[in-house]
Formats: sequence, C-alpha cells, structure tokens
Amino acid sequence: MMNNAKFWDRAAAKYAKSPISDMQAYEFTLERTRSYMTQSDQVLELGCGTGSTAIRLAPAVSKIIATDCSGAMLDVGRARAAEQGTDNVQFEKAVVAEAPKGPFDMVTAFNLLHLLEDLDGALAEAYARTKPGGYFISKTTCTPDQGAPLHFRLIMAVLPVMQFFGKAPFVRMRTVQELEKAIEQAGFEIIETGNYPAKPPSRFIVARK
Repeated sequence: MMNNAKFWDRAAAKYAKSPISDMQAYEFTLERTRSYMTQSDQVLELGCGTGSTAIRLAPAVSKIIATDCSGAMLDVGRARAAEQGTDNVQFEKAVVAEAPKGPFDMVTAFNLLHLLEDLDGALAEAYARTKPGGYFISKTTCTPDQGAPLHFRLIMAVLPVMQFFGKAPFVRMRTVQELEKAIEQAGFEIIETGNYPAKPPSRFIVARK
C-alpha cells in the first residue's frame, strides 16, 4: 500500500482541478470558522492540501501556517497564494507530529481526521499546539448512522481494492459520536457542531482548550 505522502503527491495536480462538491456547505464552514477568528490570531492548519481554505481565511487573521505531508500539494498552495496576493500564509511540509509547536490561537483540520491512522495521537498534538482558551476547529466526513447514500456505500465497498493498488489513501471513518468522544478525550470542550453537508455527515466541530 502506498504511503499517504506519496499518494497525495501523485494526486495533487488532479486534486487541484477538482471542484468543491458542495459550495454552499463549504462557504458556511468558512463563515462559522471566521466567526471565531480575530485579526491578531496566529493559526495553524493541519493537512492544508492545496491551500484553498487557508487562503480564503487569511484576511481574517494575522498569520496562518499551513502544513501538509505532500510537497506537491504545498507547491500548488504557494502558487495560488502568490497569484492572489496572499502574503500571510506560510506553507510548511510536515505531518501532524512535526508541525510547528506554537502555541496558536487556533488550530484547524479540515477534511483530515478520517485520513489519519492515529487519530488520538493527532488530537493530542493539536491540543498541545493550542493556547489555553484557543480553538480547535475541524470538519470530518463520518460514517452515517443510517441511510448512507448509494455512492458513499459504493466508495466504501471498493476502497480496500483501491488502496491496495495505490489509488486511494488510508481512510478510517468514525461515527459522529466516536469522533466527538475522541476530541473530548484529548482535553477539548466542544462548543459548536453541525453537519455541512448532512449526508454523509461532514461533521463541523468547534472545540475550546
């Protein structure tokens, strides 16, 4: 099985061209995230991918350090930031455990937690990098309690085969309840949640240290 960094390096060009599947849900996620930001905030993003979210959020804060395991993804992010004149996003190659220590006013992880083999370890690292009173904000695809859409069931059925041939990254879905329990066990207090979109649930969670 291909490791995640190598997979995302190979997928970067195609991923960068992929449209956002639910723009309304994405925009609402950005809106809710901005509501917890201040202009002086220093932010760490874990698993930034091609940097689109960091660039969109950058005007609301002082600085974002956007990290990812894929150098190719980060190259796309740097080019996008330069094209858009965004100068307060710093891109760094790092897995979660190697991300800058901070501490930060906010740590974010969008569409990342279900791609990590060691969720508990990653949440502990996020907690260590968050200032007391600061926020950890994430959005994660979760396993539906019931009534999963057909396309979701099909993807999950063929996923092991795709992973074996290097066509898919590591994925471990959890229920909303399992995810929230893990975040609370890391030491955070959950203060806002929502599903954007609702099916399958893409769980938006705001947690405070």
